[in-house]
Amino acid sequence: MNALPSPPPLILGSTSPYRRELLARLQLPFEVARPGAEEAVVAAEPPLARARRLALSKAEAVAAVRPDAVVIGSDQVAVCDGVILDKPGDAAACRDQLQRLSGSTADFHTAVAVINRARQRCESFENLTVVHFRRLDAGTIDRYIVAEQPFDCAGGFRSESLGVSLFDRVVSDDATGLVGLPLIRLAAVLRSFGYAVP
Repeated sequence: MNALPSPPPLILGSTSPYRRELLARLQLPFEVARPGAEEAVVAAEPPLARARRLALSKAEAVAAVRPDAVVIGSDQVAVCDGVILDKPGDAAACRDQLQRLSGSTADFHTAVAVINRARQRCESFENLTVVHFRRLDAGTIDRYIVAEQPFDCAGGFRSESLGVSLFDRVVSDDATGLVGLPLIRLAAVLRSFGYAVP
């Protein structure tokens, strides 16, 4: 019996430790590459369109260098009351974001692009996660910021750890979507590319 051909190398086009931890759950060997794609803001671009554009540009940037590989690019755009919430970067911006989110609802649009340039194949998909935040007083916000310092997370919280305590509820068809790499759909796409995901 002939052995099945091995799938191409798999590369995550992201330096995000959160996406790396998520992809590792699928127990596939993979590499990580910095995409180096330009993340310029386009005026009046809708959040989902921005996420799609950036996910594709990240995947394409890595695939240009590694056409033999299957490359995953992903991007997430968070929006509350029409305002896009980027990574806060420091405690003051984080406090502002959490004050905006207090008692409000935020949409987290995640887009994923999977490219194999050698086979001229690209699959893309999106995930929407809606987070309903409880009312957060100043003391709660300050305690949370001191505890986690989530300055590298859009919205100013880490949902995979203590940040979940800030929520009333989460609505999504994929529990991993909020972290930035929706694994349910990604696993299906990777199976279609020939990877043995259970």
